[in-house]
Amino acid sequence: MTDASTGKVVVNRVMSLDGFIAGPGHTMDWIFEHMTSATFPEVMAATGAMLIGRGTYEVGKRMSDENTDYDGGAQFVLTHRPPDEPDPNVTFLTCDIEEAVATARRAAGDKNLEILGADVAAQCLQRGLVDEILVYVLPVLLGDGVRFAPPGLDRIDLEPFSNVQSGGVTMLRFHVRK
Repeated sequence: MTDASTGKVVVNRVMSLDGFIAGPGHTMDWIFEHMTSATFPEVMAATGAMLIGRGTYEVGKRMSDENTDYDGGAQFVLTHRPPDEPDPNVTFLTCDIEEAVATARRAAGDKNLEILGADVAAQCLQRGLVDEILVYVLPVLLGDGVRFAPPGLDRIDLEPFSNVQSGGVTMLRFHVRK
């Protein structure tokens, strides 16, 4: 991507050891059994904005009463159907993925744009918009749920550059080879 911003586009994932980013029924409560925003505070500090898919937004909204301590900056939700009732904390976008990333990157300033949501991340990866992938591997086997990458995603070569452990959580970081 050609943008004056110095921040990166980072797909951020929490994943079970067996490769699921959400459990059956899109459950994600298992994440908070193992980590909080204090687990790797440098990631939150480096994030200026988040681009989220509508499904991830809905799951997060259901969970927000319990876990409100993550502040990743301005929130953008890419959707075909904005909600009837606006959310004052979120900007809903109905544009294509390239425009959504450009809009959210501008809001991130010189910090990173964090990509959340399986479908939005896959679209960004397929179009070569991602600079890094950050994966938190948690010590749990879910057995079923939403896979890290959807079927049909083309091969993407990665270069590992960091792995750090905090308690039972391992953070893996990869550059996306362009």
